[in-house]
Amino acid sequence: MTDPADTATFAPADARPIRRKRIVIRAVFVCLWLAVGCLVVWQAGRIARDEVLADLTQAGRVALSLNAEALGAEIDKQRALPVVLARDPDALAVLRAPENGAARDRLNRKLEALARATRAAVIYLIDDHGLTLAASNWSSPVSFVGNDYGFRPYHAVAMAEGAAEHFAMGTVSHRPGMYLARRIDDDRGPAPRSGLGVMVVKIEFDRLEAIWAGAPERIFATDARGVVLVSGIAGWRFQSLAPLPEETRAAIRAGLQYGDAPLTPLPFSPGVDDGRLVSVDGTGMLHQSLTMPEIGWTLHLMTPADQAVRRAVADARALAGAGIALLATLAAAGLYRRQQLQGRAAHAAHERQRLEAAVAGRTADLARAYAALEAEMEERRQAEAAARRLQDDLIQAGRLAVLGRIAASVAHEINQPVAAIRAFADNARAFLDRGRADAALANLSRIAELTARIGTITGQLRGFARKAGTAPTPVRVTEAIDGALLLLGHRIRAGGIDLVRDIPADIAGARVVAERVRLEQVLVNLIGNAVDAVDGRPAPRITIGLSRSRADDGASRLGLQVSDNGPGLAPDIREALFLPFRTTKPDGLGLGLVISADLVREMGGTLSARSPDTDGAGATFIIDLPEAG
Repeated sequence: MTDPADTATFAPADARPIRRKRIVIRAVFVCLWLAVGCLVVWQAGRIARDEVLADLTQAGRVALSLNAEALGAEIDKQRALPVVLARDPDALAVLRAPENGAARDRLNRKLEALARATRAAVIYLIDDHGLTLAASNWSSPVSFVGNDYGFRPYHAVAMAEGAAEHFAMGTVSHRPGMYLARRIDDDRGPAPRSGLGVMVVKIEFDRLEAIWAGAPERIFATDARGVVLVSGIAGWRFQSLAPLPEETRAAIRAGLQYGDAPLTPLPFSPGVDDGRLVSVDGTGMLHQSLTMPEIGWTLHLMTPADQAVRRAVADARALAGAGIALLATLAAAGLYRRQQLQGRAAHAAHERQRLEAAVAGRTADLARAYAALEAEMEERRQAEAAARRLQDDLIQAGRLAVLGRIAASVAHEINQPVAAIRAFADNARAFLDRGRADAALANLSRIAELTARIGTITGQLRGFARKAGTAPTPVRVTEAIDGALLLLGHRIRAGGIDLVRDIPADIAGARVVAERVRLEQVLVNLIGNAVDAVDGRPAPRITIGLSRSRADDGASRLGLQVSDNGPGLAPDIREALFLPFRTTKPDGLGLGLVISADLVREMGGTLSARSPDTDGAGATFIIDLPEAG
C-alpha cells in the first residue's frame, strides 16, 4: 500500500523503488512464515505422537505387570499340589502295589475330588517307567490311566532332579497346558529309595485366555524360543515371534511338545512409522514385553495405537497450524502497521494513546468483573454456611419437637422416684425418731438410688436436646436403644405395648460408626412413630431387631429394625414417606422421617421402610450403618 507521506515527499518515479522494496519484504516475510509454519506443524505432530506413545507405554507397563501377576498366580496356586501329593500315603500304596485295585480306586477318587476343588485340568500318578497308574479323569473317555508318558520330558527330569515343569499339547486330550511334576520317594525300609514314580498336575489356562480375549489389547505369553503358549487370540497359539530354524521346528515336532502345530511366524509387519509400532492385520500396535524368569516365559502386550496416534497428531498439527496462522496474521498486521506508522508519526501517536486508553478501560472492566466474581463467591460461601446452619437448626428443631412429645413421659418417669423419695425421707425421719438408725440408713440408700435414676433420666434428656457436633465414633447399638427407650418408656408402658428386643447374643455388643445423640434421635423418632401406629390396636407390639450383613465390597454392616403391628403403610403413603411436609398425623409437621433419613445418610448409612400391601400387617423401618471395626 502507498504511504501518503511518501507521495508527499517523492515524485511517482521515485516511489516505484520503495514500492518494489516493500513487495520484496512482504514476499520474504510470507516465505519465512511458510517455512516456519511447516516446521512447527511437523514438530507438533512429532511431540503429540511421542506423548501418546509415552502414555500408552506407561499404561502398557501397568497392564503387563497386572497380567503377569495373574499368570504367575494361576501357576503358583497349583505348584504346592504335586509337592503335597508326593507324600500322600495312598499314592505310595499304589506305587508299592500297583495290582491293588482297591488302593488305585481310592486314589482315583481322591485325585478326582482334588482336581475338582483346585480347578486343575488333571492330576495323575506315573510309575518310574512312565505308566499312568491313577488319574483324576479315570472315569472319562479320555482317561490317562494305562497311558505311557515316559517319553515326556517332565517324567525324565522329575525322576532325575526331583521336580519339573513343562508346557506341551496333551496327546490324549489335545489341549495345551503346563505340567507340574514331582518325584515320589520311598521312605520305608532301612534306607530310603528314590524314584518310585512321579505325581503330575496339569494346568490349563482357559479362564485366563478368556479374560485376555475380552481385553482391548492383544496379550500372549511365549517360551524362551519365542513360541506362543498362552494367548487371548486362539489362532496365535504355537506360532512364533520370528521364523524358527527348520532343525528347531523338527525337534519340537519330534518331541510332540506342541502336537502338529505348524509353528509359523505371527502375522507381524515390524517397522511401522519409526519402528516403535508393529502392524497386526493392518492395525498399528505398540508392542511391549515383560520377562517372567521364574517360569522362563515372556509376557507380551500389543496395544492398538495407530488411531490414537493419528488423532493426536492431527489435533496437534491443526492446533499448531491455527496458532501459526494466527501468529502470521498478527505479524503481517504488525508489519503492515509498522509501514503505515513510518509515514504517519502523528497518527501513530494518536492511535497509541487510543489503544492505551482501550487497554486501561479493558483492565478496569476486568478488575470490576474480578471484584464482582469475588463478591459472588463470598455470597455463595455465606449462602452455603447459612444452609448448613439452617440444616443444623432444622435437625435441632426436630429433636426439640420430639422432646415435646416425650416430655410427659419423662415427667412421669421423674415423678415416680420423686414420690418414692418423699416417702422414704418421711420413713427415715420416723425411724430416726424411734432410734432405728439401720432402717433409716436403708431408706437413705434407696433415696440415693432413686436420685441417681433421676440424674440418669435428666442427663439423657439434656444430651438428647443438645446439638450434636462431634464426629462419628464407634457407638454400641444396644446403648443407643436403651437411651431411646429411657425417654419413651412411659409411653410404651402406658399404652400396654409389648416391647420385643430381637437381638442375637453374638452381636449384642456390636458397634456402628455414628453420632450417639443423632442415632438416639432417629431411634426416638422411629419408636415414637411405632407407638403412635399401634395406639388403639389389639395386642399392640413393637419389635426392635438387629442383624449383620456383608456389603458388595466385603465391609460388615448392621441393620437396626423397628417394626410394629399397626395398620401398615399404604402405597401412596410409601411413595411420599421421605418427602418434607407430608404427614398423616393431624398435628405433625412431616419432617421427622426426612430429618432422620438425612441424619442416617450423614453417618454413612441408609434409612428405608418396608410394609406389605395387605392392611394390618404393620410397618418396618430399617437403619443400615457400617459396623465399627
